Amino acid sequence: MAGLPLALLLPLLLPLLPPLPPARAAPPRPGATAMGAPGAPAPAPPNGTAGAAAAEPPNTAPSSPAAPGRPPGGGAGTTAAAPRRKLVRVKVVRKKVVKKKVVKKRPKAPAEDTAAPQEPSCPPLGLESLRVRDSQLRASSHKRYGLGAHRGRLNIQSGLYDGDFYDGGWCAGQEDAGQWLEVDARGLTNFTGVITQGLNSIWTYDWVTSYKVQVSNDTYTWHPCRNGTEEAVFPGNKDPETPVLNLLPRPVVARYLRINPQSWFPNGTVCLRAEVLGCPLPDPNNIYAQHGQPLPASGLDFRHHNYKEMRKLMKRVSDECPDITRVYSIGKSYLGLKMYVMEISDNPGQHEVGEPEFRYVAGMHGNEVLGRELLLNLMEYLCREFRAGNPRVVQLVTETRIHLLPSMNPDGYETAYKLGSELSGWAMGRWTYEGIDLNHNFADLNTALWDAEDNDLVPHEFPNHYIPIPEYYTFANATVAPETRAVIDWMQRYPFVLSANLHGGELVVTYPFDMTRTYWKAQELTPTPDDGVFRWLATVYATSNLAMASEERRLCHYDDFTRFGNIINGANWHTVPGSMNDFSYLHTNCFEITVELSCDKFPHASELPAEWENNRESLLLYMEQVHRGIKGVVRDGDTEEGIANAIISVDGINHDIRTAFHGDYWRLLNPGEYEVTARAEGYEAATQPCRVPFENAPTPCSFRLHRAPRPGAPRPGGSRPAPDPPLRLQRQRLRRLRAHRRAP
Repeated sequence: MAGLPLALLLPLLLPLLPPLPPARAAPPRPGATAMGAPGAPAPAPPNGTAGAAAAEPPNTAPSSPAAPGRPPGGGAGTTAAAPRRKLVRVKVVRKKVVKKKVVKKRPKAPAEDTAAPQEPSCPPLGLESLRVRDSQLRASSHKRYGLGAHRGRLNIQSGLYDGDFYDGGWCAGQEDAGQWLEVDARGLTNFTGVITQGLNSIWTYDWVTSYKVQVSNDTYTWHPCRNGTEEAVFPGNKDPETPVLNLLPRPVVARYLRINPQSWFPNGTVCLRAEVLGCPLPDPNNIYAQHGQPLPASGLDFRHHNYKEMRKLMKRVSDECPDITRVYSIGKSYLGLKMYVMEISDNPGQHEVGEPEFRYVAGMHGNEVLGRELLLNLMEYLCREFRAGNPRVVQLVTETRIHLLPSMNPDGYETAYKLGSELSGWAMGRWTYEGIDLNHNFADLNTALWDAEDNDLVPHEFPNHYIPIPEYYTFANATVAPETRAVIDWMQRYPFVLSANLHGGELVVTYPFDMTRTYWKAQELTPTPDDGVFRWLATVYATSNLAMASEERRLCHYDDFTRFGNIINGANWHTVPGSMNDFSYLHTNCFEITVELSCDKFPHASELPAEWENNRESLLLYMEQVHRGIKGVVRDGDTEEGIANAIISVDGINHDIRTAFHGDYWRLLNPGEYEVTARAEGYEAATQPCRVPFENAPTPCSFRLHRAPRPGAPRPGGSRPAPDPPLRLQRQRLRRLRAHRRAP
């Protein structure tokens, strides 16, 4: 048989083959029912298919058409032939492809009606925000104390050195599937989910790739979370930093929860950071149990506001208090979102002579959102308390022009907002859409000043204030974000006296300088000539902040700022070249500090009421410091008109300020006796003593300057003298910077 050809074998094998299955009937044609009755509509194709033919399995061969001459109907003893398939002709049209010039378009701004992120039904217990204390965390083992259970908190950051006493997560002492991290909720809790990250480290890569979850009420008997009849195994992380949320198959009521790693990164070890989601339940056996803080009865809008909701809130506040509020825009972000400011004053829209101007700025880093919500709540609070006749608020609004910028980086905020409070991680949304860190994007004026000081050029040949922007910063190809340009232009239009820049991720107040004087050092104490004033301003906020002043507070990450009263010189913490604080101090009259508001950059909405209570007094008290020091008006001795850009110098302080357009000025000083000098181009200088009391009220200290006669020339009566050379250079650089401002 092996030698027979295949053609001779086929007749012998055909009788042995099984019969072919009957042919699949073709779907009925339009206009006929399944039984062949005319006029009935054809059944609709299944969802997701283009037609009835698409429902046929892809691996099924099409039925063969009936043989020619065979009758279509079958008689007795005959097999009905399969009906002929309808052949569909497909006409292929070849189109001529025309190449078009590719034009790079600016990305569109996110839709204003973007829905809020779907937050889990239960809030986090508070591992990240420190509501869960170290004593509530246990582990099966740990490598060392710096990697103990108390470090297994979502988004916790490590120190700079390998083996740091405060490291970036929990790491088990053994590599096996019996390790666990345990959380004690201190009461019955309806657990709904777990969020995990890997180890935060610049030296190693460690994360858990899968884990199990067990719960207990007594820590002796543990029950696994099940997915039906099987024990659930949850997928873990794929990198150290991206948070991964896993909701439990069914919510589980218990007091204790364990995360039990099952697998981990092959080149790493068992390390993780975590947050647990759960709703506290009333415990009938413990009448003193308090699982959360009561909401303050303030009626404020405690939730996260995206761009559209922020605009609605600001408009609502403006409509409630039209006599003391004004909403205006200082520019647009890269994606075209307007940077709105709320002005609160008894005469909104105009500068009053003798009234200082104050500003709060939040959202420089888009994912540090607490400052944004605090400023929105502050708008509501000032409006309602002013209407209610609160004497403190009435005095503050009447004697101060307040400007509140809740979102300096709206593009970055929208990026973080879409991910939500627990899943945005540590850095998502920090930068602008272009990838620029706005806190490093202002012009570096420190280097030019320090070089001039080293060469003994200050203040006679190089100014110690109003330092012009470097020429390189004004070039068309300079990396300057539109948000930065808008804020610089804002600084020029208003004579701000005091400001605070609200950040998140720590609990500390920093003050200038932010950049180290020794360029190669990462940390160095670098004080300003007004170091005493800055230390006072920082202390005012830190000591009145409930979270910072609490004796029970723990470290956020690895720095212990409680040793310094929760304040620190910015450069002595870490150097920040191009910071807004340094630029504001050296380029304008405004003194500015940075406030790190919370360990959690993006607190859950349930924590906003407590954060408002922590910061309410601090926000008010710091604004009142704008009236500390001396104030006055520098006038022409002949015409009594105010002299703009007159220089105010304080003996012993190598930093001057200038008068505003109407000749008025404000100089922040600590209590004491000072010799103050006023000078202006074309005028004779005048000096007088000014005493600053301990009361928080400004000391009037005004000047009348007389024209300086020029040798051999008559006195130019009534004509305004030209600005001095440093001021002319500053204005020239600013005009060039505005000329290169990109259209949004």
